[in-house]
Amino acid sequence: MTDATRVPLLSMRGISKRFGGVEALVGVDLDVHPHEVVALVGDNGAGKSTLAKMVAGVLTPDTGLVEIDGAPVSIPTPAAAHALGVATVFQDLALCDNLDVTSNLFLGRELRDARGVRDDERMEQQARQILRDLTSRIPSVRVPLSQLSAGQRQSVAIARTLIGSPRLVVLDEPTAALSVAQTAEVLMHIEGLRDLGLGVILISHNMTDVRAVADRVEVLRHGRNNGSFDARSTAYEQILGAITGAVRVGDPPRRVPAAS
Repeated sequence: MTDATRVPLLSMRGISKRFGGVEALVGVDLDVHPHEVVALVGDNGAGKSTLAKMVAGVLTPDTGLVEIDGAPVSIPTPAAAHALGVATVFQDLALCDNLDVTSNLFLGRELRDARGVRDDERMEQQARQILRDLTSRIPSVRVPLSQLSAGQRQSVAIARTLIGSPRLVVLDEPTAALSVAQTAEVLMHIEGLRDLGLGVILISHNMTDVRAVADRVEVLRHGRNNGSFDARSTAYEQILGAITGAVRVGDPPRRVPAAS
């Protein structure tokens, strides 16, 4: 069954959002399927973060329809998003330097035994399993976050999304300000999320990262859809043209000259 015939994990139709006199989003559509990484790209102010915050329950659309597995839903709060199986990692990561990896993974969702006592052993076991699933290189689940690199912290933030068995993960600029090696590790984790069967929305300005892990690229320009592209077969120039406005929705693909 193709993506065109499958019911999407997430479907957003006609999403609009206004802040005072500013139209942040106008009639935006977005689909995400299981086992799929969808990159959401566009220039600053294109509406990427606004759309992501709606999926995360931080903002609500003024108009439009949101469906999960084909059923209409409302996502008025982050708690509602979590209950629907949506996990989000924003750029600030929301991690605590003074806590170890396990405590950060389960922060606010600590496991307890039958007596109501915090079950550190079970949390450590689950933390190790999650990091193994993501093939993370973090040395120990007991190491304080303050001793980890920026890339390792991003790994912890991504691993934290797997607490509660989500179906959809939203990642906002996960490789920003990372070294080449750290970026490679984070991109591997994103592929790991897809391999686990999750749908992933990746917001990024880095087209190299996007083309490395995304299955599909959705371009936003001035709060509107401006193209949907296969990440691996579409020329970089075509996607860049959609981002800058040189290519508009409905324009035929431009032929890229063969290398001489």
